[in-house]
Amino acid sequence: MNEGFRKYRPYPPVSGMENRKWPDRQITKAPVWCSVDLRDGNQALVNPMSLAQKVMFFTELCNMGFKEIEVGFPSSNDTEYETLRTLIDNDLIPDDVWIQVLVQCREHLIRKTFEAVKGAKNVIIHFYGATSELMRNVVFRAEKEQIVEIAAQGAALSKTLAAELPSDMNIRYEYSPEHFSGTEPDFAVEICAAVMEALGATKENPVILNLPSSVQLSTSNIYADLVEYFCDHLPNREAAIISVHPHNDRGSGISDAEFALMAGAERVEGTIFGNGERTGNVDILVLALNMYTQGVDPMLDVSNVNHLKQVYEQVTGMKVHERHPYAGELVFTAFSGSHQDAIKKGFDYMEEHNSEYWYVPYLPISPADVGRQYEPIIRINSQSGKGGAAFIMQTVFGYNLPKKMHPEFGAVVKAAADGKGAELAADEIMEIFKKEYLERSVPYSLKSHKINDLGEGGEYVTNFSGVISHGDKDIPLEGNGNGPIDAFFDALGKAGIDGFRFINYYEHAIGSGSNAKAVSYIELRTKGHHTVFGVGTHNNTSVASILGVLCAVNRAVIVG
Repeated sequence: MNEGFRKYRPYPPVSGMENRKWPDRQITKAPVWCSVDLRDGNQALVNPMSLAQKVMFFTELCNMGFKEIEVGFPSSNDTEYETLRTLIDNDLIPDDVWIQVLVQCREHLIRKTFEAVKGAKNVIIHFYGATSELMRNVVFRAEKEQIVEIAAQGAALSKTLAAELPSDMNIRYEYSPEHFSGTEPDFAVEICAAVMEALGATKENPVILNLPSSVQLSTSNIYADLVEYFCDHLPNREAAIISVHPHNDRGSGISDAEFALMAGAERVEGTIFGNGERTGNVDILVLALNMYTQGVDPMLDVSNVNHLKQVYEQVTGMKVHERHPYAGELVFTAFSGSHQDAIKKGFDYMEEHNSEYWYVPYLPISPADVGRQYEPIIRINSQSGKGGAAFIMQTVFGYNLPKKMHPEFGAVVKAAADGKGAELAADEIMEIFKKEYLERSVPYSLKSHKINDLGEGGEYVTNFSGVISHGDKDIPLEGNGNGPIDAFFDALGKAGIDGFRFINYYEHAIGSGSNAKAVSYIELRTKGHHTVFGVGTHNNTSVASILGVLCAVNRAVIVG
């Protein structure tokens, strides 16, 4: 047995949280969003973005509606500095967008950062320092007092340098006790309070206090406890905007962020599609769409995830996984037969009831709301059921197969998928439908026809006359009835083509205007008491019905 787990210690619960409030709260409004794609996300790429790619990505983030965007760490290297200056010097920053720049609490780096931001209208100076017990003991070998002093000095210097900037620049401050998730709760409060005091934070000019789970160490409920504890114990709370920056080491970045918002956080830093160091940052796109599905306006444009995915993959070289929530290629796809049937019934139900609210099983959001309406929701393979093929025929090609016909056509498609050993595309399903129904001309095919209504004693009788072929033999037909279908059946019977019973028919139009066609579905029962369907299409409704009958007869001869 592997005993390696014994070298790990469980994260301790947060004391003093017997009356925690966050579990009973709901998220009712969007937080302030801050994208860190250009910095935190970029530093995690195998091949960092070029200047042109950064500018392209920045523009896309602005178009999405981000009002705060971390654009880099300008004091760290020339590329980061050049990116910032390009955005400022070329007037690429919208007036309502705040650019955020990152810097460590070190004097020469802070001074260089303030030089780099000159000329920008709205700037957030984001300074940080590691505060966790692990970092203090292992990396810095420093006491708490020293860490607090470094942070307070960085805040004081930032305030001094801000006063020297042009008066038309707007400066705000953000402080991150890096590794907050591993910092003692009381010490996190202490160091942030010292920074607030050094900055002279007020309700009118609040400081952003960012609480990063730089490395996830606990379950999401404990992270929420840490955030609520911090909010409840921070002096001068109204002079701070509480922000979170969850990573995803335990795979729970989304729940960390959502629980933190319930615990009092007002702002979230993250990246779209969750790019970032190790397992990544919290995925803002998923967070925003989670809110959307709960009736909350996310205050970001998430209406075209395919476009966002295309831009993201182009500038980062990363790929969005097929099962990525909301954006993955397969997330709105059902292969399972029971899922397909439930989805189709959900769409039918909404149409029948003119539903005000989204009400479709297995789809928590309408694909159309994120720009995915032209992609197949249901895809067909050997695991697919009776309703899947019918859904494709209806949504892609306009054929609304009768419900009783679904098992029959579903079995035909399933057999084809089994034979192929792979997924069937919509066009392949249509070809199967044509071969099985629309092009079924053996053993009988219609060569000529004439349909007339005859008046007799105030009553009208329909007369059918025509010729069908059977191999190389032509068979003349003539019969009367109370309609085209009845007359055609009478003609078939007189020609000795019998042994099946008419059960029902269904019809609808496909297309519109002068190009509209009638589609007729004919249900027959054979001598062996099997039910078979036939399908006919024609510009003339009566002819479509005749072709549907003949198709059903041909299939009935085979079924027996």
